[in-house]
Amino acid sequence: MARSVIVVAPAFLLVLLVQGAWSEKCTPASVEVLQTSNGEKAGVDPVFEVTVRNKCECPVRGVLLRSEGFSSSVPVDPKLFRKEGGDYLVGDGGLIQSDAVVQFRYAWDRAFEIGPAAVQEDCAGLHQLTV
Repeated sequence: MARSVIVVAPAFLLVLLVQGAWSEKCTPASVEVLQTSNGEKAGVDPVFEVTVRNKCECPVRGVLLRSEGFSSSVPVDPKLFRKEGGDYLVGDGGLIQSDAVVQFRYAWDRAFEIGPAAVQEDCAGLHQLTV
């Protein structure tokens, strides 16, 4: 009996360490938002391409961005970026794998400040450990 406790205890501690290493790693700071403009115009407004990248080692979902006064003179695909309460939901709220991106374009007379507001990590598959 004592021998089985000695064998199980290290395995249990290893599982706790692995879970702890990945728990709460995905924060809004794990989401990178980059904007570029290549000189393309929609009427008189410059077109901006926004790239939202998941820099967390776990997949994320429910990514919300914040942008005060955001507007666009061209339609933005609502499955990619849409108003949700006081923020903007990315990728229809779906899963974004580690290092994957969601991109959308908008046009306005200036670039808006767009930054991460909230994210939900989805590390469930990474917590599995085979001993």
